[in-house]
Amino acid sequence: MRIKAIFNREGGTFRTTDMNAYCERAETIFRDAGHTLETEAVAGRDIVSAIKKAADGGYDALIAGGGDGTISAAAGIAWKAGLPLGVVPAGTMNLFARSLKLPLEIWQVLEVLATAEVQRVDIATANGQPYVHQFSAGLHSRMVRLRNRMDYASRFGKMRASTSAALSVMFNPPRFEVMFDINADGKLDRKEVSAISVCNNPVDTNPLFYAEDLTTGKLGIYLASPLDPSGVAGLAIDILRGKLTENQAVTAATADVVKLHFPKHRQGVACVIDGELLRMPRDVEIRIHPGELQVLVAPGAI
Repeated sequence: MRIKAIFNREGGTFRTTDMNAYCERAETIFRDAGHTLETEAVAGRDIVSAIKKAADGGYDALIAGGGDGTISAAAGIAWKAGLPLGVVPAGTMNLFARSLKLPLEIWQVLEVLATAEVQRVDIATANGQPYVHQFSAGLHSRMVRLRNRMDYASRFGKMRASTSAALSVMFNPPRFEVMFDINADGKLDRKEVSAISVCNNPVDTNPLFYAEDLTTGKLGIYLASPLDPSGVAGLAIDILRGKLTENQAVTAATADVVKLHFPKHRQGVACVIDGELLRMPRDVEIRIHPGELQVLVAPGAI
């Protein structure tokens, strides 16, 4: 195959990596496996445009390297272009790479991708915007907003900022009203919550809140009733224990589509999609697209 790899040189592990050496090693590994690999390391601000250009370049597959934001953007572009996507996990959490059961070490993953097979997994959209992990509003979006106000220049700095932001949110948890229609059956339920998450496939019993199976064809929907500081702490502990759905404040469901309405957010709702903070209209439609994303994974991994 003729493959194009785009690496975000400002993404996590890549910040301290000799990118010339890394690109040379990647090209050698893929050449030895019978492929032609062209590599490019770009600044974070240029990553989306570089991936879009590669998607139009006549390649047989794409590889993206960076954090979850970079990988999510690349997945959306690859999905629309009908191209397989390989993932080099260079971020903090690397949730999609974990779901694909890829090695989390940037040098080791090259060997796996060079001998990978193409498999199909699910991808979700929120008002048409593709994502591979999670849409969330409430606790998570407030935490990300606070974290983004802090200065950090490394992976560990980001982790410290996230911890500080999480503590701030724990002592001042949000509460808001959401109306939701699961599976678009016309039945609109109303609930006051502190958090809502809609995941690309139900999450499993792991502490990082990611799906271990991306082929169920279902969204995982999780709503947390209004929480006080002790309730937030209890929820965090249950997530870390892999017992999210056993928490008394959590309502869980699965669906093909869910429609959300945030009645008091006339200027739109602050939300997080795959780690990126943005504002969306107060009406959000989230859909699962079963088997529509092609990915490069180790044989038999999925």
